[in-house]
Amino acid sequence: MDATKYDSASDSGLEVDPRVARVSESYQFHQIEIDFFQLEDPDANTYFDTGFRTTYSASLTSSIEQYIYENGRRYHTYYGEEKNPMPTDEQEQERLDIHHEILSEILEGELYLAPVSNPRKVLDVGTGTGIWAIDMADLHPEAEVTGTDLSPIQPTWVPPNLRFEVDDAEKEWPWDEDYFDFVHFRNLAQSISDWDYMMSQCYRCTEPGGYVELAELGFELFSDDDTNGPAFEKFIKLLAEACEKIGRPIATEEILRERLAKVGFQDIQIKSFKQPFGPWPKDQRMKRIGAMVMMTAEGGTQAYGMALMTRTLGMSAEEASTLCREAAADVANKNYHSYTPYYVAWGRKPVATQQVKTSEEDNAMSEEELLGEDDLTGEGNE
Repeated sequence: MDATKYDSASDSGLEVDPRVARVSESYQFHQIEIDFFQLEDPDANTYFDTGFRTTYSASLTSSIEQYIYENGRRYHTYYGEEKNPMPTDEQEQERLDIHHEILSEILEGELYLAPVSNPRKVLDVGTGTGIWAIDMADLHPEAEVTGTDLSPIQPTWVPPNLRFEVDDAEKEWPWDEDYFDFVHFRNLAQSISDWDYMMSQCYRCTEPGGYVELAELGFELFSDDDTNGPAFEKFIKLLAEACEKIGRPIATEEILRERLAKVGFQDIQIKSFKQPFGPWPKDQRMKRIGAMVMMTAEGGTQAYGMALMTRTLGMSAEEASTLCREAAADVANKNYHSYTPYYVAWGRKPVATQQVKTSEEDNAMSEEELLGEDDLTGEGNE
């Protein structure tokens, strides 16, 4: 390609070849070489017009979709193997969708509890399969809904007011200050290490008067008649131990309240619910919930347990797998009546109260002030 030359804007009138930077030798080390292949087509005004979208973007998509396989499960690795101990395979995606229905049933059909009526910009952090974000976009078609996750496992056919982005929520958030009026987190306790930084970013990007909601299952097992299954009880205790060991403690009411209050959210409210394991409750709604939980117990124990127990606690794959199967069997045992808490906490970003004076108020002077000024200038009343 022939060199294209142009006159410099400086007074020297030097002609500069854009392929060769004429800089002093001391700065040549820091020079970034230009890829002039993108400039060869004079009709292409953007990188996408040159085929960049189909070449580089395809390569980037391939790297984002990097996985490893452990113990028969697939884990995402683009942000690091230790970033999220939960699998992302089809089996887990199916479980996540069913668990969404479980949690919605626990909340009696509600998607959230924060007093948000007509949201305009909503963020779902750690959206997973995107099912909560999809339901939210359908419920509020006037809102702009964004779902973010480490893994691109969301569907492509979604409501027009919904978009998904691959992003690490523990890095700096790309949105402007005061951007969202509702930010939603659900079941991320085992996946987030730096809650302080993430919540500070959440606070920055939430508009004054906007709400943030944290919803988490607690890795604690309870039974009102003291009939927890021994294997399931051991399983839950080891999960809590593993999470503590990697700096991601289990969620409690106190922890959720602290996460909201520490960065400045106010009017904090927390409600706790029970998620039964198995269809043992007499109440029909709770029975349905317990039955759905039992259906996902085998996949759920593997999803939560295998990576944490083998990577963090040093258990063998066989030992961890056996415990997962025994824990799932306890859930199906009609003699065990266990449940775990489900916490939903929300808080509001305060609205700044400022005394706003009109220009008329700023410029107005009382009669006494005017008289006093007249006295000082020697122009008092006659």
